[in-house]
Amino acid sequence: MKFVAFERAKQGTGASRRLRNAGKVPGIVYGGEGEPQLIELDHNALWQALKKEAFHASVLDMELDGKSSKVLLRDLQVHPFKQQVLHIDFQRVSAKQKIQMKVPLRFTGEEESNAVKTDKALVNHILTELQVSCLPADLPEAIEVDLSKLEKGHTLTLKDIALPKGVEAVLHGHSAEDMVLVSVVMPAAEAEAEAAPAAEAAAAPSEGEKK
Repeated sequence: MKFVAFERAKQGTGASRRLRNAGKVPGIVYGGEGEPQLIELDHNALWQALKKEAFHASVLDMELDGKSSKVLLRDLQVHPFKQQVLHIDFQRVSAKQKIQMKVPLRFTGEEESNAVKTDKALVNHILTELQVSCLPADLPEAIEVDLSKLEKGHTLTLKDIALPKGVEAVLHGHSAEDMVLVSVVMPAAEAEAEAAPAAEAAAAPSEGEKK
């Protein structure tokens, strides 16, 4: 995905305010072999780009001063109640150096699973994104997670899914078995109905007690 940035000469609160009033967004690009560089972007074009998932989770082509470079979106400051981007940060990336990035999980097949279709269970998405490590060329826009085989009482962990080629999960000391992606639970009313016969049986007096 490509976007255009422009070199920004001035910095400071006053200069940034004037940029925003003119429909621009102040930002910075850093990392790689170059020095940190102040940039500005057209606000309306940026706002439309931010609506696309790929802008948040893929390597971007930034055109600056007629040159193109690979960058990642690293930070974004948005006004608390206005539809306005206040500041944006990008990081340069090298094709030969691995990067770490949070990638959204894209769940499919939930409605076709026995858990939902037959047992009317509730599927809880415990994780909605996963931090991964890979080369920029291998970074996926999203990781597909097939839920069509879910059964009642099932728990889906990171160990149960296949990551794209060249992509590794960043576990932060956990194991793949520990990282729960999805859990399946019964609605409260049905769970109570299933538990009631067992509770009644446990509460009923035994033959010895009756005598």
